[in-house]
Amino acid sequence: MTATVPTGRLGPDFRRLWTASAVTNLGDGVTMVAGPLLVASLTRDPAAVAAAVLAQQLPWLLFALVSGALVDRLDRRRLIVGVNVGRGLVLAALAVAVLAGWATVPLICLAFFLTGVGETLADTAAGALLPSVVPPERLEQANSRLFATFVVGNQFAAKPLGAYLFVLAAAAPFAFDAATFGLAALLLALLRWRPVPPATPEPTASERPRSLRADIAAGVCALWGVPVLRTLVGCIAVMNVAFCAAFAAFVLYARQRLGLTEIGYGVLLTAAALGGLAGTALAPRLRARFGTPALLRVGLLVEVGLQVVLATTRQPWVAGAALAVWGVHTMVWGVLVVSLRQRLVPDRLRGRVNGAYALADLGGAAVGTATGGLIAQATGSVVAPFWLAGAAMALLTALVWRRLAAADG
Repeated sequence: MTATVPTGRLGPDFRRLWTASAVTNLGDGVTMVAGPLLVASLTRDPAAVAAAVLAQQLPWLLFALVSGALVDRLDRRRLIVGVNVGRGLVLAALAVAVLAGWATVPLICLAFFLTGVGETLADTAAGALLPSVVPPERLEQANSRLFATFVVGNQFAAKPLGAYLFVLAAAAPFAFDAATFGLAALLLALLRWRPVPPATPEPTASERPRSLRADIAAGVCALWGVPVLRTLVGCIAVMNVAFCAAFAAFVLYARQRLGLTEIGYGVLLTAAALGGLAGTALAPRLRARFGTPALLRVGLLVEVGLQVVLATTRQPWVAGAALAVWGVHTMVWGVLVVSLRQRLVPDRLRGRVNGAYALADLGGAAVGTATGGLIAQATGSVVAPFWLAGAAMALLTALVWRRLAAADG
């Protein structure tokens, strides 16, 4: 099925949500750059630097399901506002600690862990809130703009800004990020709350889950109970295991296989980001022209092709072109899958389903990252993980090709 590309304005509520997303993505990106720099200024231990990165990722593995359940229990708008205020206070306290010379690696890790916990709540709530702000036929358009905001703010603008602010004053990036959370909280406090009528009848009192564990189970069952969503959650888990396993030692691949310097490595990663930016602009139009199932199938072929190209080439420009195409695919895939999930899942279950999906998404990434380096070490080859990832993606493509025909929500 194809659709028309919705045109026109998305309304003032979406503009507030969009602007809040823009400022927090910029702030998050600044902290992602400044955090490792801050730790490296305190210690040369690579494990300490890795611990600071892990502290930001760990909450998704620990709390994705719990956060999803809480999102479905609480007022989502107020939850995001409260969480953003809390994250702003944590980062303001970190900025004060850095300014006063009190910052230590454990303190930095604690601050990043707390903001990461907040992220699991705020991001899950924002994804569940969006269908209350825009009509169903405009979800791809709205999600494309949000994804574009992430790429521009988090992937492009934040990188040089974070480094510049850290050089200016070590506390400055964290104070800046705290301010972005305060501004986002103010914008979202002005958001009107218009609940979406549930697509299915509300459960009776006897049917309603009575515990957080039962809430979580209901969300997992709801995700598993829709065949196309079950297929897609399996896809994202395998895709992220394969991709992150292949890219765990990508910096070594860039140096040893492609002969790139640090600057060349950065340019190579920028190619993927540029592709991602193009993908956010193209997603609604591509869906209107080709439909969701066809684009998801092409996306799987792109995943296979990327791994094969990187396993065989020694030319940086070929690798960069492949990463740019892959970047387009990742944003198109993300926009389509998020929009489809928002359409198919009843509002009362949306937070829990989003949390369960995020667990498969980020859990797959963590497993892939943990195993990729071991594979490269065991085989003595930086290209072996790419061959294995390509084989895994080819098998996945064959298994789900027909099932993706149902992804036409």
